[in-house]
Amino acid sequence: MIMKFKNKITAGLVMACMLAVVNGNAQSPTWDSTYRPGSYPLKVAQFKVFPNAARDIIFLGNSITAGVDWAELLQNSNARNRGISGDITFGVLERLHEVTEGKPRKVFILIGTNDIARNIPDAVILDNYKRIIRQIKRESPATKIYFQTVLPVNSDVPPKKSHYGKDEHIAAVNEGLKKLGRDEGITVIDLHPLFLKGGKLDKDLTYDGLHLNINGYKRWEKILKDGKYL
Repeated sequence: MIMKFKNKITAGLVMACMLAVVNGNAQSPTWDSTYRPGSYPLKVAQFKVFPNAARDIIFLGNSITAGVDWAELLQNSNARNRGISGDITFGVLERLHEVTEGKPRKVFILIGTNDIARNIPDAVILDNYKRIIRQIKRESPATKIYFQTVLPVNSDVPPKKSHYGKDEHIAAVNEGLKKLGRDEGITVIDLHPLFLKGGKLDKDLTYDGLHLNINGYKRWEKILKDGKYL
């Protein structure tokens, strides 16, 4: 019997439900590719009206990218923040043309921690990384692409979050990203080990076990400058 639903079911949720049925496991985690954070429309609208220039250095990602003024941190007026708190790889793909249309000189990408927290499979995250890389290459071939590995978390620092307890997924995604970087000929900056202490995100670099404090951003700045990535 075909059931008619009164409410629209998102394509991503349908996919997840189908996977659960196929696997015969009602407890399989579901995931939704159409999720966008509440601030997403506002931030995208803002980004679209900001001027673009070929000298731009774009920082693209989620709240970890959004949490600092990159121009101030780097003392570089060409740095542009394109982070949206809560964003996932599907959200980046949806708004990527806003980045590529300006033909920026460089783009630094850190995305994936929210995908992992929302149970998006590792293979899907890695495929989205590949799609991001290839779209940038196609739409802005002169842009230098820098992907950065997903940062660790620290469950000892409250409050507890859905991001905790998924270290194996972070490791798998980061290993896949490094291989993808080699295959695609792009630079991967391995941030993850440089933020670790005792196997977790260094508590001196975070205020909640996930997001960075100013010490964390200063370490990030030092990594970029010492590596001559900027």
